[in-house]
Amino acid sequence: MKIPFKYILRNFKSRRLTTAITVAGIAMVVFVFAAVLMMAYGIQKTLVATGEPDNVIIARKSANGEISSIVVRDDYNTILTLPHIAKSKDGKPLASGETVVIINLNKKSGGLSNVTVRGVAQEAFILRPHVHIIEGRNFQPGAREVIVGSSVAKNFFGVALGNTVTFGGDSWTIVGRFEAGKSGFDSEMWGDNDQLQGAFKRQGGYSTVTFKLDQPDAFNAFAAAFNNEPRLQQFEPKPEQKFFAEQSEVMALFIHILGIFITVVFSFGATIGAMITMYAAVANRTVEVGTMRALGFRRRSVLTAFLTESLTIALIGGMIGLFLASFLQFFSLSTLNYGSFAELEFSFALSPAIVGWSLSFSLFMGFAGGFLPAARAARLKIVDALRSA
Repeated sequence: MKIPFKYILRNFKSRRLTTAITVAGIAMVVFVFAAVLMMAYGIQKTLVATGEPDNVIIARKSANGEISSIVVRDDYNTILTLPHIAKSKDGKPLASGETVVIINLNKKSGGLSNVTVRGVAQEAFILRPHVHIIEGRNFQPGAREVIVGSSVAKNFFGVALGNTVTFGGDSWTIVGRFEAGKSGFDSEMWGDNDQLQGAFKRQGGYSTVTFKLDQPDAFNAFAAAFNNEPRLQQFEPKPEQKFFAEQSEVMALFIHILGIFITVVFSFGATIGAMITMYAAVANRTVEVGTMRALGFRRRSVLTAFLTESLTIALIGGMIGLFLASFLQFFSLSTLNYGSFAELEFSFALSPAIVGWSLSFSLFMGFAGGFLPAARAARLKIVDALRSA
């Protein structure tokens, strides 16, 4: 089957304006589509980065997140007796019982927002090696001191080094700022667990328990021992990365639904634009189509030629839209995460899957907009097409 590809390329030059308008419309739609996917993926990537691959977190089964979970001290001590928990050099379990609460702070962009405050043991810094103090110092055990994540320091008032913040009925001095590898911990404040429990009258237990496995592949063996312990049946162990990834599901689903709805609305306009462009191309080239048919090109060759032209226009628009969307990776957003009900800063993130979906979506618009005009061109009769000259 012969296809006049050179003819297709030549026609791009003769219809520069209409082609450029169609390309721009498709590029805009693909930009929005890719931005939505990059936003949802950025949230997931940020929260997955919060966990370590060989860490396990234990929370109550009925809890939707850390703030609604509680592990009493007796259960905490029982957990520490289970096998496959890594030990420090002095033989202590590498575990951190942590208390998580939510406080309100004034955002620099205006209004109040929730910030997570995490009470941790000193072992928490061994469990999370990606957390580093970059300014000031770490909080002292037994003191009403906190350190703030880089995102909190950037987005909220009154959290500079040396300032005090009031929550839990007391004042807490900010003594340091930390970075956590662009993970969810960057949007938190950390302090001494015992002090935080005392301030919020929660001395009876922790929100969650996090510990390191003695071997990276020991989770299944630990889970088997955990499930055989009758005193712990109300709790569930999960790999830390999986736990935090699940915290992104509600937010990511909301972004997907809202963003794709907007994109579909925009795509109708882009598809109609492509269809108008291709119908105009067929109308302006009726004689040329008749000439091609007279030269021996079959109907399916003409159909394929015009459809290829529409797909090429769409692909160019898709690549431009995706190229522009790729620059969003240099920007970050701070919003309320529905999984934790606290502020979370994340960056747009691009992945091979997003590239594939975006280009496929552009080709779909090109096919939807080009098929009917291409079919009309293929159905033109040779004599009628030549008579229209």
